[in-house]
Amino acid sequence: MTSLTRLESDSLRRLEEMRKTFDKLRAERIRAEGEVERLSAELEEARKVALDEFGMDDEAAIQQLIETALTQNAKLVEEFGDALRDIETRLRQLGDER
Repeated sequence: MTSLTRLESDSLRRLEEMRKTFDKLRAERIRAEGEVERLSAELEEARKVALDEFGMDDEAAIQQLIETALTQNAKLVEEFGDALRDIETRLRQLGDER
């Protein structure tokens, strides 16, 4: 009878440990489900914003628009720098003529 009690005791201890693990995993699942819901809502909102701003919600197409804009901006910055250097050169020339 003692060995049965000991076996029962060990089983109860193991079940208690497993219950703690189960409760922990259940809490993690609930948090993960909440996170999925929140992120899904954020994604839907981002898609709406993309449609409003760009007329599309295709990530690859929007990325291409961004890359094109960055390239264009770099070109415009270079052109602006060239224009400033040209103005400086002309101002120096005007100063030399005096």
